[in-house]
Amino acid sequence: MFEAAIPIAIIAVGLTSALKKKDGTYQNVIIQSIGACSGVIVAGAIFTLPAIYILGLEVNFIQMFLSSLLGGVLGILFLIPFRKYFVKEMDGQYPFPEATAATQVLKSSEDGGNGAKTLVFSGLVGGLYDFIVSTFGAWAETLSTTVMHWGQVVADKAKVVLKLNTGAAVLGLGYIVGLKYAFVICCGSFLVWLVIIPLMNLVWGGQVIDLMGTGIAQTISQMSPDQIFKEYARHIGIGGIATAGIIGIIKSSGVIKSAVGLAVGEFGKKKSGPVDVERTDKDLSMRVIVFGIALTLLAIFAFFAFGGVVGNIWQALIGLLIIAVIAFLFTTVAANAIAIVGSNPVSGMTIMTLIITALVLVAVGLKGNSGMAAAMIIGGVVCTALSMAGGFITDLKIGYWLGTTPAKQEAWKFVGTVVAAATVGAVMMVLNKTYGFTGEGALVAPQANAMAAVIQPMMNGGSAPWLLYGIGAAIAIILNFCKVPALAFCLGMFIPIDLNLPLLVGGAISWFVGSRSKDKAVNEARSQKGTLVASGFIAGGALMGVVSAILKFAGVDWFLTGWNAQWGEAVAIVPFLAICAYLVFASMKKDR
Repeated sequence: MFEAAIPIAIIAVGLTSALKKKDGTYQNVIIQSIGACSGVIVAGAIFTLPAIYILGLEVNFIQMFLSSLLGGVLGILFLIPFRKYFVKEMDGQYPFPEATAATQVLKSSEDGGNGAKTLVFSGLVGGLYDFIVSTFGAWAETLSTTVMHWGQVVADKAKVVLKLNTGAAVLGLGYIVGLKYAFVICCGSFLVWLVIIPLMNLVWGGQVIDLMGTGIAQTISQMSPDQIFKEYARHIGIGGIATAGIIGIIKSSGVIKSAVGLAVGEFGKKKSGPVDVERTDKDLSMRVIVFGIALTLLAIFAFFAFGGVVGNIWQALIGLLIIAVIAFLFTTVAANAIAIVGSNPVSGMTIMTLIITALVLVAVGLKGNSGMAAAMIIGGVVCTALSMAGGFITDLKIGYWLGTTPAKQEAWKFVGTVVAAATVGAVMMVLNKTYGFTGEGALVAPQANAMAAVIQPMMNGGSAPWLLYGIGAAIAIILNFCKVPALAFCLGMFIPIDLNLPLLVGGAISWFVGSRSKDKAVNEARSQKGTLVASGFIAGGALMGVVSAILKFAGVDWFLTGWNAQWGEAVAIVPFLAICAYLVFASMKKDR
């Protein structure tokens, strides 16, 4: 759910404190920004490149390294011209939940006092809570209406089910997102899970519908609500996200024009004396950005033409154009999504990229196994670029709040990208040789399997679920006319409901905490303290999630499988209500 920004921020603060360095906040921001490259590069790679192995094809280290590296560099360069708009001009318009949590962590090393104590204590509470869930399974991670007999009957017959993630970190995320955006996101989920999925079962329940030629043999009535969501309804969300993104691009055309105009203007000017720019508003030179983009695109072209990705120079040029256009246009979509909910719908945008890529490559004569491998590598570059753009806007927002120099963050980000790209390529090959991505005991890689399921039929004469994409597009257009935030709503249609409902609970708590007093100053103080507590939940949950993952990788199994299967869901509501109560009371408690 969360990127590497928060665990890296915690490590940075720990090192600064251990070395007893004063005024280490700026250094910590740079360390966090470099370290966060790991999360975004991994997301770009793990969503796409394992699909090559799943499809029975081959990819070498150099191809994986260059795919991740060039995509990451392109994402950085495309985002920088939009930094002032998202970070400065729109300050206060978006919640930036992950940036908020990471900022609170980084500030704790300097602030001290009650704020730091609140953050540390809530981090311990939230981290321990999530550690107990993920490592021991003392209660279920997800609470579903199917835990009751009537709920199971309704799910089987009417395909209606509600699910709630019980994690403290997701609850904290909802608090920072706030009630407005959490409600819009959940409305998207409610439309899919309470209307579209049951309606599909009611109308086409007895039919087998295989829109992509993937060999679906079950009728819709034989599927569970989760299967219907995965095979059909989620694609409506993808269509909605893509269309909402296009609408956002059209609305942001002025911003895009100003960014391009700035570049053209800088090249048109003769060299003169230094322009007085505030340190906290200084980006890398636009000349550097433009030359960097040109060199990166040239490197991508060479990689495709001479790196065994495509068959000839014409196909390499086509692949380059796909990457340049989609990555540039959807950079603003990725940044918007992170700014609103802290979650980047990069997998949905990559699926759309793969469909477009497959259509174009087949049209220029590249199909079959070679076409699938080429499409996945092209998708990997785009996916990494969009993942980097979304993650980097978090880093830049943290730097803006803490008063660092953007140009330094931007320069060091390239260093982190090189290291992360080299590491992820090597790790990917080790994982494939050790565990594999297919067969018994293989790594699950759900997103990569989804990518493989999309690309294989299209490269072998199949089709895409255009009807579902069209429905999503229509919904996004209607929402836009109704002045409803279309991207947030469509994110709700795409992200599973169990991750969205806790946002609504957290948002409701945020509203409650900030509205109980008639004194505005008291409400603001309580809201700010609640933000500290929620940030602690996110930070603790993210850090203990890393600890749990390390234990699982080391083969340590403390999970209470029998207990969890029999009683996990039944008892989950009690600790979840307890952590909600803690968030309320800790936020409203007066500091001494």
